[in-house]
Amino acid sequence: MDRVDLGYGGGVESPLRLAGNVVVLDEEKFVFEAMLDGWADQQASRGLQAITIERRRQFIQRFTDYCSAYPWRWEPRDLEDYTSRARSGSAPLSRSTLRSYQLTVRWFCDFITDPRYGWQAECVTRFGLAPQQICHEWNTFSHLLDYEGTPARRALTFDELERFFEAADARVETIVRAGKKGALSALRDAQMFKTIYAFGLRRAECIWLDVPDLRSNPSATRFGSFGALYVRHGKGTRGTGPKRRTVLTLPEFDWVIEGLTQWVDLGRPRLLDDWETSVLWPTERRTRVSPRYLNVRFAELRDEAGLPVEITPHALRHSYVTNLIEWGYSEKFVQDQVGHAYASTTAIYTSVGDDFKNRVLAEALQRNTGGQ
Repeated sequence: MDRVDLGYGGGVESPLRLAGNVVVLDEEKFVFEAMLDGWADQQASRGLQAITIERRRQFIQRFTDYCSAYPWRWEPRDLEDYTSRARSGSAPLSRSTLRSYQLTVRWFCDFITDPRYGWQAECVTRFGLAPQQICHEWNTFSHLLDYEGTPARRALTFDELERFFEAADARVETIVRAGKKGALSALRDAQMFKTIYAFGLRRAECIWLDVPDLRSNPSATRFGSFGALYVRHGKGTRGTGPKRRTVLTLPEFDWVIEGLTQWVDLGRPRLLDDWETSVLWPTERRTRVSPRYLNVRFAELRDEAGLPVEITPHALRHSYVTNLIEWGYSEKFVQDQVGHAYASTTAIYTSVGDDFKNRVLAEALQRNTGGQ
């Protein structure tokens, strides 16, 4: 396919790839699809993941449908109207979600208004209108806070952690006593949540674990085959792909080894039957546990334990970070364990308890005033 010079702008090439004698029936749709294809190529050239590119493309398509207009007809008020509506109603979108949508629109508009790509000249020639940037400092969210999550979402206290894991273990025992099916699944669920807490994992990091990801640590031989956890699906940044890291088993969490051993050696083989797979958390239907399933099961156990409804599975990771700081681990070590690129992110996760703060205060008083 050849690029076509339409003769405008001093010989600027058209950004469209046209094939021979093709007749375009819907010219506006044709141009819009070509814009999206060009933007996808640009992002792929930057090394972004295919799934990230596709999600952005789908949102631009949804936003276009909402505006009932193609990008060369967009105005700033279209973004403002979309944002206002998304923040209202029975299920308003969060500030961080809306900011990500606004950024997607901004990046797309940056692409189609960049003269190097020729889209403005193309649209003027075809439709008499040029695309414009509709995202500005006066109509988009500013990133003023490091953390914008719901304040009620926090680390769990030791008492709350104990109640949660007791509820998980009790479910296994209840099913066994009743002689019903589901005991192996309940055992798997309990061990999944204990593993998330004991290694400070994100939800997806836990779900995508395979048995070979459980590894020994030559510096901690007493932990056997469970001295470290190799995370292959760590959270990436801006579509760069998963980040890998090794999380060491810590002595404060050595209790997790017994449960992992029981699951890997006894529970998992019985659940698998004759299915050959390396998946650490398989289902009865021979699939990998899904994020939605993990959320639903966590919510059920949370409610059984009488914990606040705002608590999510991510609270276990928050608890891990907080506990490590309270136990005296260095911030750099904690940062590496949980896979944060910046120490400031680790600090956001930390919400040490009053006992820890009072202990630090007492030590400071002892050093400076002799305990007075």
